[in-house]
Amino acid sequence: MYIKELTNAEFNNFTDRFIDSSIYQTSEYGFIMNTQKYNSVLLGLIDDNETIKAASLILIEKKHGFKYAYAPKGFLMDYNDKLIVEEFTNKIKEYLNKEKIIAIKINPMIIKSSYDYRTNTYHINPNFEKQLEFLKTMGYYHLGFNNLFEAFKPRYNAIIDLNKPITTLFGNMNKNFKNKVKSADKNGIRIIKGNEKNIDYLYQEVKDKYPRDKKYFEDMLYFFKKRNMIDYYYAKLDTNAYLINVQKKYQRQVDICNKLNNKLFKNIGKNNTKLINNKIFQENQLNELKKELVYATNLLKNQPKGVVVATMLLTKYRDEVYIFIDGFNKDFKKLNAKHLMTWKLIEKYAKEKYKKFNLGGMTNPNIKNEKYNGLNEFKLSFNARCVEYIGDLELITNNIFYNLYRNSKPIRYILKKDK
Repeated sequence: MYIKELTNAEFNNFTDRFIDSSIYQTSEYGFIMNTQKYNSVLLGLIDDNETIKAASLILIEKKHGFKYAYAPKGFLMDYNDKLIVEEFTNKIKEYLNKEKIIAIKINPMIIKSSYDYRTNTYHINPNFEKQLEFLKTMGYYHLGFNNLFEAFKPRYNAIIDLNKPITTLFGNMNKNFKNKVKSADKNGIRIIKGNEKNIDYLYQEVKDKYPRDKKYFEDMLYFFKKRNMIDYYYAKLDTNAYLINVQKKYQRQVDICNKLNNKLFKNIGKNNTKLINNKIFQENQLNELKKELVYATNLLKNQPKGVVVATMLLTKYRDEVYIFIDGFNKDFKKLNAKHLMTWKLIEKYAKEKYKKFNLGGMTNPNIKNEKYNGLNEFKLSFNARCVEYIGDLELITNNIFYNLYRNSKPIRYILKKDK
């Protein structure tokens, strides 16, 4: 067997048929990362019959004068086939060593466990320990079972299985979330399909939390669009519809308060403690709605054409839809636009016969973390499975340069500190 640099067509033909697929292991993703100062190469392991047995997109960046490589979502190979793993690993090391690349980091799509919180069902990959131990014997250093977002890509993903009726998918959602979806619809949240002309909506919402520039998202739309592998949606608040809905809620609350006043008038002289307490509660609700009514009125005046309140960029590859990145305007968080948009897209892609809807990364749900508890709750409330992957592994490909790189870290730290 030998390593060969593949054409885009050769690589796509292999990845489109490979069992474990990822949008990160496509030729298109390589083009996108080229504009982010990464070089890329498509490599394949070729057998005696000139058949591709394993392959990978390799991204290469220069770090402080040293070349370092990444294989996002890992090499595309059968990790149960020791011969293939050994051959591909050795050939990759030889290739990267010749290119003076010091090491490569991978995060394979090897599942460690999967947990269904609704049925309380826990599934463990019976081959996991053997796969991990064999990779270690091949020179891969496992960087640990991180619980948060320290890894190259999130180690935990929230995935919804779409092979159920729409009514079941909605019914399996958290009750509170179903109410939020319905309220967002009544409040005038409208889901609109976007394009490259309004990608700025997304960029403005995510630029402070995501390390990529606006061109990265523009390139995603451009390159993934060619094979229909991307969709962009945004949620827009219809400010007129919002005001009308608030007016209706306010009037209903006025009617409730008037009825309570009439009851109290008819029961003068009786023990009305429970009734009075209810009246105080309902009047507090009325006061809150009055504030919201003023807010909605001013919002319509200032934003008569509506306002974008949430965005979502999704990739589509084979049978899976993946929320690549999303954002929302915190000023409108209470309107639950993200809840409605997520559900509407789950519904859409289920109807289009996709099998999985990946809500993206999350943290270890068994470890409480104030910063990420809300994120986990949001994703799991859609009745998603929590899938745990192996995490990051590093393979050193040039020992001399790798040691030079590691030994230069203290110096780089001092120089950075003095700036």
